[in-house]
Amino acid sequence: MSETTTDCLFCRILAGDIPADIIYESDTAIAFRDINPQAPTHVLIIPRKHVATINDIDPGDEEIVGSLYSAARDIAAAEGIAEEGYRAVMNCNEGAGQSVFHIHLHLLGGRTLSWPPG
Repeated sequence: MSETTTDCLFCRILAGDIPADIIYESDTAIAFRDINPQAPTHVLIIPRKHVATINDIDPGDEEIVGSLYSAARDIAAAEGIAEEGYRAVMNCNEGAGQSVFHIHLHLLGGRTLSWPPG
């Protein structure tokens, strides 16, 4: 596993210290169901490497970040929401709604999603 921090909730999930409903794994990412879903399908896709916010993404992390979107595509297909539509969004910092400081992509679908989001 890549760089992690012991005080990060998602790093603790990666380490197996906290249980999660993991539905996808690759060399660079894992995905698990959100414990407070905002849509019928709400999956969090996280990199195995700890990166706190979008602002902390280094040029060398581009492949890792890209892999999150590839995972979203694959999970959406597996969940049966690819054709009807889904949203993949990443928040940056508290003012945008980021509550766990380990970058993560929210995959939401299974219902009509309004725009703009709140």
